Amino acid sequence: MSDLEKVKKLRQSTGAGFKDCNIALQEANDDIEKAIEILRIKGISKASKKMSRNANEGVVAVAGDRKQTSLIEINCETDFVAKNDEFINFVKELSEINHLNLSDEFKLKSSKMKNGKNVDENLVSLVAKIGEKVTIGRLKTIKNENAINYNYLHTVVKDNLSKLAVIVSIESSKENDALNLFGKQLSMHIAASNPLAIEEKFLKSEILDKEKQLITEELKNSGKPSEIIAKISLGKLNKFKEDNSLLTQDWVMDPKKKVKDIINEINIPNLKIKEFVRIKIGE
Repeated sequence: MSDLEKVKKLRQSTGAGFKDCNIALQEANDDIEKAIEILRIKGISKASKKMSRNANEGVVAVAGDRKQTSLIEINCETDFVAKNDEFINFVKELSEINHLNLSDEFKLKSSKMKNGKNVDENLVSLVAKIGEKVTIGRLKTIKNENAINYNYLHTVVKDNLSKLAVIVSIESSKENDALNLFGKQLSMHIAASNPLAIEEKFLKSEILDKEKQLITEELKNSGKPSEIIAKISLGKLNKFKEDNSLLTQDWVMDPKKKVKDIINEINIPNLKIKEFVRIKIGE
């Protein structure tokens, strides 16, 4: 095999540039396997430097069906890379692996990909090759007995990849056109309104405590009597709970009604919103 053929083979195996492959072969005394190891070590070194940078772009991928659905967020540094075919193909394969592993990050990272290397190894290689930090962000799999999952993708990059994705799981004693329409619209509503919980009682205490602090700071220099401030604070906190709880939010398709009003109107037996997840790149 000629030197040029060895360089070509090394480039095909690693995706590294011509110059890097040539240098690696020289260091490895023309041993292709050893040259691959050298490039990998160099790639890890380069990748580790890039991993200290910010990665606020990327895509969210959805996988699965209406019984079990998964989301995974993969971040990179620029929107240009987020639309790169190699990045997109990596995310698509990763999305299916994540779905099979029920969004268990430890299992995901140690899983083998089509090329025989695990996810972590491929992540390092991708970083070295495209020259940007790439990280695995949020991930979630939703599966509930007797429930149907509905999803919505906003700002689609390609196929099942987007900048914002939602899954909502709805339990019901029967499936019909009205339920399917509501499920589709509800996933769109969640994308637009970004609720923090299904009901007020599920709002996290740390979120409410933070909101109380902000309200207190806002009112402390108002000059109003303490009892008036207490009433205003309570009103503001109750409004915050209402605005951030899915069932009491204004329905996006008809803001004069609440989400719970729409559920009552469609009158589907035993309808219950089980859970939802919303992932937006950059949030």
